[in-house]
Amino acid sequence: MEAVVAAPRALVGRALTGPVSVRVRDGRIVEVVEGRAADAEVLPTGLLTAGLVDVQINGAFGVDFADVDAAGMRAVAGFLPRTGVTRFLPTLITAPVPAIVRQSRALVAAMAALPEHYGARPVGLHLEGPFLSPQRHGVHDPDLMVAPGTDNLDLILRDRAVAEALRIVTLAPERPGGTEAIRRLVEAGVVVSVGHSDATAAQTTAAADAGASMVTHLFNAQTPLSHREPGVPGIALTDHRYTLGLIADLAHVAGPVCRLVFAAAGERVMLVTDAVAAAGMPAGRYRLGGAEVLLTEAGVPRSPEGTIAGSALTLDRAVRNIVSLGVAEADALTSATEIPADAIGAKDLGRIAPGAVADLVWWDEDLRPRRVWVDGEVVYDADEVGGLVAAGS
Repeated sequence: MEAVVAAPRALVGRALTGPVSVRVRDGRIVEVVEGRAADAEVLPTGLLTAGLVDVQINGAFGVDFADVDAAGMRAVAGFLPRTGVTRFLPTLITAPVPAIVRQSRALVAAMAALPEHYGARPVGLHLEGPFLSPQRHGVHDPDLMVAPGTDNLDLILRDRAVAEALRIVTLAPERPGGTEAIRRLVEAGVVVSVGHSDATAAQTTAAADAGASMVTHLFNAQTPLSHREPGVPGIALTDHRYTLGLIADLAHVAGPVCRLVFAAAGERVMLVTDAVAAAGMPAGRYRLGGAEVLLTEAGVPRSPEGTIAGSALTLDRAVRNIVSLGVAEADALTSATEIPADAIGAKDLGRIAPGAVADLVWWDEDLRPRRVWVDGEVVYDADEVGGLVAAGS
């Protein structure tokens, strides 16, 4: 199947240009040219980008990935395209290692059961725990946190289905065995992210020396930035080996600080949602890792004790939030497309370029998704009743 889409503006090579025509064949982009091709479907207004990539999402649309089945995964995959997301990494938080393996197997089975050409597509698994610091536990249960010793890693990496799906592990590098765990995970092809960590600046640098290449939700649940001890954020902002995850709901990190992050390291900032089951849902009670969280009209999920518990953020709203702070549209959109794709080694996602997967988003002038393609097929159209147009919907 071949199609050509022409847009007045498009994000190509981390810059806005246009008009541009994008030719798609068999689910891949085969040509990107200036101007409007004669055989193109012309988008009259707005902006064309690659699909958004969310590498940290614990659930959405009432579904908690710690307790998911095929129907739940289908619900999330169907919901995400209306937010511009075409690829995502289901994320599990701290639990006993055997429980994490069971949850991971269930996630893998649910991902495999998704119908072809249906909604957004999961691209693996992100384990945010249990190899974290009890001193920086956030909403995670500190009593379930363990050091990443050989036995614990063996339980995860020797399960073939889980190991094949595993893309990111967030850990605290200062835990006993942390450096060895980073090296082992990186050798296994897993991206290691520093998070929920009490690491010093020196320990954060040593983690990068060992192969860590990401920081999970910058500033949240980690040593603070100080003028004498830079902590995790100080190294993250100045060490170019790190890609920085940022929850841009303007509650986890204040707007001026988000602006500072983009000014200091915009080419390495990766927008994430850290969304929980409450995302896309009204105020009420939801689950995160099996525990209850409350979403009020304020829009920020919290534990019964009042701790922020993930977010109800969607990635398109994160982009709009960042643009509202004065960050250029191209930079904000790149931080939700190409940068997260590159962070997980998916060089064929998150970009409009020949050879890339044909995941596309047509945005209106207010940066709201109007139409979304996954693998070259339209999976969401705001003009259709219900929006979702995927096969089997």
